[in-house]
Amino acid sequence: MNKQKQLGQRRQRRRYTVRNRMQASADRPRLCVHRSLQNIGAQLIDDESGRTIVSVSSRDKGLRDEVGYGGNCDAAAKVGKLLAEKATAAGIKRVTFDRGHNKYHGRIAALADAAREGGLEF
Repeated sequence: MNKQKQLGQRRQRRRYTVRNRMQASADRPRLCVHRSLQNIGAQLIDDESGRTIVSVSSRDKGLRDEVGYGGNCDAAAKVGKLLAEKATAAGIKRVTFDRGHNKYHGRIAALADAAREGGLEF
């Protein structure tokens, strides 16, 4: 089997395993993280109504100038801090963390730690 196909199947299986373990609701939305090579983004999703409540990315206009390169831990921390500010403004304190197929280290951990410092409870 092709190596890339095998890695893709592992990522998909890991994503399903992480997603099936969590219960997201309107009072506790899902904090979904998307990581690419050059950027990182996060959004709060209400799974019951299927809508996005808050969304922040390193590609956003105000954050792009401040961050510069979005593929490092500093950019992830700033995204997490801004996400926590927007979430508290929307009246959300508790979230469920969905890291997708990503391991909890590096940029993912930096984003989560900054969101916790900003006032979100996981």
